[in-house]
Amino acid sequence: MSLCTLKNGIGISIREAAPKDAEKMIAFYNRVGGESDFLSFGEGEFLTPLSEYELFLASVKQEQNALIVVAEKEEKIISIASITSSQNPRNKHVGILGIVVEKSYSGLGLGRQLMIELIEWARTNKQTKKIELVTREDNQRAISLYKQLGFQTEGLKEKDTYINGVYYNTMLMGLHL
Repeated sequence: MSLCTLKNGIGISIREAAPKDAEKMIAFYNRVGGESDFLSFGEGEFLTPLSEYELFLASVKQEQNALIVVAEKEEKIISIASITSSQNPRNKHVGILGIVVEKSYSGLGLGRQLMIELIEWARTNKQTKKIELVTREDNQRAISLYKQLGFQTEGLKEKDTYINGVYYNTMLMGLHL
């Protein structure tokens, strides 16, 4: 576990997720899904059954090339960040990064801190050689952060996301370690 102080002086803890966190994590995703249209799911749309998500978290803990962390304030999850990887020998060197920060903690440096920690972990895990992520093309704040951390644009999936009658493009980005 690590401790982090946000730009506003609030202290939070960051630790590896465990199967016992599954229920709180699902609730977090279903709550914050309504805070931003930049996520791949909306409010109440994270439908993975609890038992299945517990098994997923347990399997991630067994993999050398995957990590899920939760950031907490007073035992309340305020962010989840992950690098997950295929176990296929041809693809296991590529980690897929995902990050979700509760809106009230956005802009305080938490996303940057979590990404830095995950990138450093990936550099030392002896398997990950590349990190990939996807983001909506119009998510300029996130894209700016990703570029500052060394990610480069690798492609564009046109009209990949459909929200409230509007199609959005998805940008593919990668970081070679």
